[in-house]
Amino acid sequence: MRTGLLLLFLAVLHLSFTRAAAEGHSVDSLPASAIDSVVFPRPLWKPIDLKIQDLLIRPLDPKRPKHFWRAGTEWFLTQAFPATFNRFITKDPYSYITFKNFIQHQRLSAWDWDDNQFTTNQIDHPYHGQLYFNAFRSNGYNFYQSSIATFAGSYIWETAGETQHPAINDLVNTTFGGIILGEMTHRVSRNILARSRHGHNVVGNEIVALLVNPVNSLNRLLDGKWGKRVDDYYLVDSSVISAEIDAGFRRFDAKEGDFLSKGKDSFYTRLRFKYSNGEHNYKRPFDQFSVNLEVGSGDSTFINAVNVHALLYGAKFFKTRKGDHFGTLNAHYDFYNNDAFFYGAQSLNYNWLSEFTYKKNNKLNLSLGVGAVLLAAVPDPYLLYGASRNYNYGSGASYRFKGELSLLNRLLFTTDYNGGVFYTISGTPSYYILHAGTVEGSLRVFKRWSINLRSGYFALQGEFRDEKYPDFYREFPFGSVSIGYNIRF
Repeated sequence: MRTGLLLLFLAVLHLSFTRAAAEGHSVDSLPASAIDSVVFPRPLWKPIDLKIQDLLIRPLDPKRPKHFWRAGTEWFLTQAFPATFNRFITKDPYSYITFKNFIQHQRLSAWDWDDNQFTTNQIDHPYHGQLYFNAFRSNGYNFYQSSIATFAGSYIWETAGETQHPAINDLVNTTFGGIILGEMTHRVSRNILARSRHGHNVVGNEIVALLVNPVNSLNRLLDGKWGKRVDDYYLVDSSVISAEIDAGFRRFDAKEGDFLSKGKDSFYTRLRFKYSNGEHNYKRPFDQFSVNLEVGSGDSTFINAVNVHALLYGAKFFKTRKGDHFGTLNAHYDFYNNDAFFYGAQSLNYNWLSEFTYKKNNKLNLSLGVGAVLLAAVPDPYLLYGASRNYNYGSGASYRFKGELSLLNRLLFTTDYNGGVFYTISGTPSYYILHAGTVEGSLRVFKRWSINLRSGYFALQGEFRDEKYPDFYREFPFGSVSIGYNIRF
């Protein structure tokens, strides 16, 4: 999944700096930087302008024609290419599948857990899943229909792509992660192409959209539309994307929990972006989503965190004189990888959101969510499952909190917490408790530039049933100072 997200981030930077250069002026407003949960951020730049004549002659939500056979062919090729490569190029012994294997894999008892490396299961499979998703999404099918195609693609690969037992974890990671990454790439590529409405930088936008969503670009090429003025489906897009990047230094300690006196120093960079298809839209999946990527030099890691949070559905409960209150169902993908521990999980949370405003320039947003960890991968120092798996799989409960206070359009305080408890399903009998909390203060000092101070504490506790396996508690406290550039601040 990280590969796809890196391409998304490059696209966001392309869009953001293009927009900033075109506007040539600053906007004095704080960003809605609720990274840990979707809190219906107000647009951080204006939506793409629609001329009134465009609205009179075009539908507000145009539908693209469905191409079932083309979608099915692309979906099939997504299966056929890797299968052919494994069979005839690498000659993988697991690729010599027979019809008898396929029939045997239809039994419920045939399903098992595989032994692939952590990055293969948590990253490669979601990226493969988004190809299934966009084979249908870019051919006129909606979110739900494309999600079914993603599940079907994952199921067929698990039962007919290899001779080894179909893997439960692969089915979850490919389907859930593929849907999340697939709809994100679909939305972002549409936003990119919508910016070609006036004939500006058409080829450049097409190239960036190709990097983000190659399946959609393939279909534009087949339709003879690549590099040309976009059609109605893209012209009416009014989604907005905001981005924030900061860089500086971080001090951390993964051994004794004292980063102030015994910690190490490292370079630190963070990139965040938000997608919004209109203020307080909550009826359609992914009309709001946010992504956070953190990288930094360490003893054994580089990419330290990837967090994806997407709105699935919500409702406005009530409104008071000072605030609005909502309930939303969110999908989450979380990946932590630091010198103390690694962790990867997909979860679903129901969130209570409250937004308060005082004299326009002062805002307070609060979010509290609880839900289920569908599947988490966590380290097990006592396990070597198969050839390369040194981690357990488990499910359990997820709980989150997010608070954001902005004052006078200049000062922003943020606190967020992501916690969970989950019990091992595959691996050494055990249970784990996750704590990931941060506090941050940001001061806008000049136009889009800010100074950020941040401190956090990540910890993972493992409790093992068998006394011969000692319990462990791994912690990663840190502090950082950075300079931020905000596309809309």
